[in-house]
Amino acid sequence: MTATLADTDQFVAALRAQSQRYHALHPFHRRMNEGSLSREQVRGWVANRFHYQANIPRKDAAILSNCPHPEVRRRWIRRIVDHDGTAAGEGGIEAWLSLGEAVGLSRAEVADERHVVPGVRFAVDAYVTFARTRPWVEAVASSLTELFAPDLMAERLAAFERHYPWIDPAGLAYFRARLTQAPRDSEHALEVVTEHCRTPAEQAAAVAALAFKNDVLWSMLDAIEQNYADQAHRQP
Repeated sequence: MTATLADTDQFVAALRAQSQRYHALHPFHRRMNEGSLSREQVRGWVANRFHYQANIPRKDAAILSNCPHPEVRRRWIRRIVDHDGTAAGEGGIEAWLSLGEAVGLSRAEVADERHVVPGVRFAVDAYVTFARTRPWVEAVASSLTELFAPDLMAERLAAFERHYPWIDPAGLAYFRARLTQAPRDSEHALEVVTEHCRTPAEQAAAVAALAFKNDVLWSMLDAIEQNYADQAHRQP
């Protein structure tokens, strides 16, 4: 049984409803946007989040390797270019290393991931494994957290500029780039998922994949919050 237009609308609504579980609602993230994190907590978030950023191209490469459709691969490959760049010193990973320097970390200590806590490493690695081992369209569906990202990026950018003036504004380039990249990427991913998930079972699996990705992002913040909890009352 394939989906009707009404079924597709309900499917998209079910996907968008996952915004209620997005990590923007996590207490640690709320405090970050409210400006109540210490310098060490901001640095801890940046250093740990690098493990996620560094693994995005590996996740996207897994989707490419499993996807049998050239028209999907031709557009999906832009995500890897966005993060790796086409030369040294370009791309989202490089921009995140610059963010690390802007908050007072060295490139070396961010790049070697010495600050990454076990819970973050476990969650990110589970996400890469998911992309490698699950049907390719489910891995695409898991990326649809980007549906909720533009608002998050705009809020995060404004919060960093307002509440953390000690951060060099030049280091916020990653967030600015995602304001345009995330809507483009999520539009394509939603197009792919609605085209290739036509049965109730396929649509349910796509929603479950997006829920899994929400769990990954939430678990990362749980681990970061727990590790840096003893620094919650330090003066910035």
